[in-house]
Amino acid sequence: MLDADRRLAVTAPFGQTWPGLAPHRGTTTNPDRLAAECAQAFLVNRPQTRLGLVAAASGSEALTSVGWSGPCNYDNDTAKFSAVVHDWEHRFGARVIAVGFSTLHLSVASPPADEDEALLVAAEHFAFCPDNIWQGSSPYTLAAYAGQITGAHHWDFWWD
Repeated sequence: MLDADRRLAVTAPFGQTWPGLAPHRGTTTNPDRLAAECAQAFLVNRPQTRLGLVAAASGSEALTSVGWSGPCNYDNDTAKFSAVVHDWEHRFGARVIAVGFSTLHLSVASPPADEDEALLVAAEHFAFCPDNIWQGSSPYTLAAYAGQITGAHHWDFWWD
């Protein structure tokens, strides 16, 4: 567990104050085409991956439909995570491209374009999956993480 001073340093510039959601961005990239390309690259890089088909209107709904329990070490309510992913599907053109025992991989058609936007998205990611920040390579902060996701068309999450 991190002490209070280190926690505040990691979550700077926001500290304990929730900055709110990042703004919706217009999408210039076709989200479904990008998802297909990312999924293909995922399969090439991880040949042991298996395909699963789920009767659901979207990837976010599929997470709940199949009873995915990836973040169970953090929170057992998959519907909460599905709701966040559903929102990201609309705001960022995110698509679920793969799930694992404790992982979630998304393609992102409209990632944050600059540092200010990326900091807000990083705060959302931190609330969604703090392990991406807390257990990253040291020193790991929202600002460092924001630098990684600026312009990134692929977001990965894992829960320890």
